[in-house]
Amino acid sequence: MTKTKDKAKVVIIGGGAAGMMAAIFAADAGADVVLIERMRYCGVKLAITGKGRCNVTNDSTLEEFLSNVPTNPRFLYSALNALSTQDTMAFFENEGVPLKVERGKRVFPVSDKAKDIVRALTDSCAKRGVETVFGRVEKIVSENGRVVSVIIDGKIIKADSVIVATGGKSYPRTGSDGDGYRFATELGHTVIQPRPSLVPITSKSSICPELQGLSLKNVALKITKTGSDKEVYEDFGEMMFTHFGLTGPMILSASAHIPDIAPSKYEAHIDLKPALDEKMLDTRILSDFSKYHNKDFMNSLDDLLPRKLIPVIIRLSGIPQRKKVNSITREERAALVNAIKDFRVSLSGFRPIDEAIVTKGGVSVKEINPKTMESKLCGGLYFAGEVIDVDAYTGGFNLQIAFSTGALAGTSAANVVC
Repeated sequence: MTKTKDKAKVVIIGGGAAGMMAAIFAADAGADVVLIERMRYCGVKLAITGKGRCNVTNDSTLEEFLSNVPTNPRFLYSALNALSTQDTMAFFENEGVPLKVERGKRVFPVSDKAKDIVRALTDSCAKRGVETVFGRVEKIVSENGRVVSVIIDGKIIKADSVIVATGGKSYPRTGSDGDGYRFATELGHTVIQPRPSLVPITSKSSICPELQGLSLKNVALKITKTGSDKEVYEDFGEMMFTHFGLTGPMILSASAHIPDIAPSKYEAHIDLKPALDEKMLDTRILSDFSKYHNKDFMNSLDDLLPRKLIPVIIRLSGIPQRKKVNSITREERAALVNAIKDFRVSLSGFRPIDEAIVTKGGVSVKEINPKTMESKLCGGLYFAGEVIDVDAYTGGFNLQIAFSTGALAGTSAANVVC
């Protein structure tokens, strides 16, 4: 029978985006809620997302949203209906956090402060009487195929239901070091091998350390298989060179589209001047050459390219750096245009998972009821957020998945059947 006389006792492990939203919805559904966070305060990872700005969600339709979820999108139908992107926006607006929509329908707080989102969630939990406990859960205890308690720092907290919202393995310093996978495995679940997603990409090219620290804005990027025109990913925006390879918004997004990266298997094609086609760029170069007609080639590109990039482009063009611009041939200009419009970097792999924004892999969705987020193997056990084998591209989609699965798990866990 459904518990009616006494409140259901819901214990939530993990005080991040999914865990706090689960706590709010469980409390609203009438449960007695305990939220356990192993760090010193809730929302540690949330506070640093989006470079501290927090891309809360994406103001997209359900179909648009699911098209940005490469892993198990159909699993999310019920969760996204329980808490849509519009519902999430309304929630934070009602909690006193004005929002704005930017390019790509990305939603941010008007203040550009992720801490405002964290504060809204923690205040919302407090208003609802959620008890927050700080410490590390050692074990989830089950009897006769159903959870009965959790053990934290040697103490037992009884529970009618438990929600695992511990995150994945990305950013372990924020508390998400894979505990949720251990809990799931101990209770008989399959965990799809965690691997990094939305992560910087490495390169063995000497160009990257030479250009270390150089940020490019308003450039076009294509990722192809080496020696092929087949595009794996295409984007326009920002990126940066590092000592190990490439990073920045476009590169992080690209990583989610490359499941089988290996040294030299893929290469990046960067169009440094996407607003100009080849003919227009050649005209622009001729104009600069006319301006600097008595100068060496190496001193003629300051108006066109970042200074750090000029020596590399000169090398790639094959034009002698000391050659006078008034003697550069049409064929040499064509080589220069090509070097600027198709700047290539061979890729070799991903940075470690602890540098990833999200984790691919996690608890198998085949063992979770998508309509409730409850385990199919252990009664009263629920999963929410990144611990599940669901991930999306950048743009606010992953946070929305955390909020939606948390909301559905919280509501479902509050209505336990005894």
